[in-house]
Amino acid sequence: MNDLEYNRHDRMKRITRVTGLIIADILTVVLASLLAGWIRFDFVIADYLREYGKDLLVTVPFFAIGLIALSILFNLYRSLWEYASIDELLHVLYAVVMLCAIQLILILTKVVHLPNSFPILFGLLTILFSLSIRFFYRVFRNQKKKRSLRSEQKRTMLIGAGNAGMLVLREFQTSEFSQNQVVCIVDDDVQKRGSYLRNVKICGGRKDIVRLAEEYRVSEIVYAIPAARVKDRKEILRICQSTGCRLKIMPGIFQLANGEVSIQKIREVDIMDLLGRESVEVDLNQIAGYLSGKTVLVTGGGGSIGSELCRQIAQHNPARLVIFDIYENNAYEIQQELKRTYPELNLTTLIGSVRDTDRVNQVFEEYRPNIVFHAAAHKHVPLMEESPNEAIKNNVFGTYHVAKAAAVYNAETFVLISTDKAVNPTNIMGASKRICEMIVQMMANASTTKFVAVRFGNVLGSNGSVIPLFKKQIAEGGPVTVTHPDIIRFFMTIPEAVSLVLQAGAYAHRGEIFVLDMGEPVKIDDLARNLIRLSGFEPDVDIEVKYTGLRPGEKLYEEMLMNEEGLRSTANNLIHIGKPLDINDIEFAQQLVQLEAACEGNADNIRDLVEKIVPTYHRPVAAN
Repeated sequence: MNDLEYNRHDRMKRITRVTGLIIADILTVVLASLLAGWIRFDFVIADYLREYGKDLLVTVPFFAIGLIALSILFNLYRSLWEYASIDELLHVLYAVVMLCAIQLILILTKVVHLPNSFPILFGLLTILFSLSIRFFYRVFRNQKKKRSLRSEQKRTMLIGAGNAGMLVLREFQTSEFSQNQVVCIVDDDVQKRGSYLRNVKICGGRKDIVRLAEEYRVSEIVYAIPAARVKDRKEILRICQSTGCRLKIMPGIFQLANGEVSIQKIREVDIMDLLGRESVEVDLNQIAGYLSGKTVLVTGGGGSIGSELCRQIAQHNPARLVIFDIYENNAYEIQQELKRTYPELNLTTLIGSVRDTDRVNQVFEEYRPNIVFHAAAHKHVPLMEESPNEAIKNNVFGTYHVAKAAAVYNAETFVLISTDKAVNPTNIMGASKRICEMIVQMMANASTTKFVAVRFGNVLGSNGSVIPLFKKQIAEGGPVTVTHPDIIRFFMTIPEAVSLVLQAGAYAHRGEIFVLDMGEPVKIDDLARNLIRLSGFEPDVDIEVKYTGLRPGEKLYEEMLMNEEGLRSTANNLIHIGKPLDINDIEFAQQLVQLEAACEGNADNIRDLVEKIVPTYHRPVAAN
């Protein structure tokens, strides 16, 4: 059916519905007029018609026209009665009461010859018939819809019998987009057990989920407790996982408060819902204080971390935001997004490499950034093991070039994005980032610019991280590859990590290494298996989990702090400061000169030089 035919069909449906309601209202007036007299004359219709029959023949058509006119006035023919509420009821009352008031005036002024009690009896009967007809239409339509969809709907368990659960259930029962038939509800409130919510029984608590899923042949579970503690949500969702049912979750409490709950907004349960950590909170006023009115440069601004830095910086009214990236596609995407979202933002997007000293100096000379976030880096551990000189060129000397330019052009703050892989590194990428941290410490000693590094672990959903890889492998039917069954990692969402990076920048003083609290470590094997279950499959049954062995330079366990470093707290209990190691700046600067010459010549012994600079670097034997 094309658009023209669809519009014509839709228009005909509306005309048919309105015509049906008008005819029903005419019949209502006729029937109510007859019954009002029948009741008034003690159920003897002959006496009533003998005295008032001629008057009824004259006045009933006008009463019908009056009711139709008032119904139009109160939009009763345009209301969608399958969603009727108290407003529609009141509009019916207003229309009928106004009609009865007109009747009473006409009777009392002798314009119309009818009993004085007629308007009252007529009004009550008309309200009864009008509401009955309209709600019968609602019931009929809903039942017809349910019958047509029931065979296709998923038998659904609803978790939560509070306000949010009621809203979700109502959506499922009334929305034309609904593909769910809620057959049971679960809630931990013992007082609600055995009660009914919109005719669906509340059957038990979280401990009954597995039993109820089997008993009611549930294929999908919807979690609808947006205000629950993260710990409770994690436990309930893990129980739901064991049922083998598909899981969905409703929007958060913010969306609920703003009335944004709808069938379309109920989403799939994400792996982030299962991490079991409270969301990170930052002091936005503190962040805005040092970014507002400043020129901010983000190197690597098109990457996962860099682009989120740009998004959050844009919220805090910088005088100018400068994006600097070597990859034009990434830079273009974040540029267009920021233009749409923040049309008033003074935005400059530049293409260039941090390895190019002249280009870096040109950018600093022209734009004079006050704040620099250095996110440009090669980060893929296995790839950098194969190309160690490139890791040093980009990570170490890219950082060195940008840091020197920041000092020369008197930037206020320079923030390096580092990684937990810099702690006791076993790979060239981690060792290169540790040298970057040492550069930050050295520059802090020789400049008025505040140089700091911020170290955190893996971020969920970043380019090249395990979540997108696992999702791709699941979509392809498996296998899902995990390097080792015992490997663990720290995780944080990209927005959380970036918000903490921005606040750490506000704490910057001189040479600190800020360490973000990443919460409890997560087993990658558990992560993979949970994601398979969330996708509706059974691990090692539908989708194989395959162990491929640790890759070159990969650790089983990541560390957030070096053993030699102490730990100081900040005003934010999720941001800590590791005390930097003592570095001989002169010796370190000489080592950097040697290292640069070696990597530019693509030397074979680059790892030997790195090992001399970073004593905690323990390279794998296979890397020789």
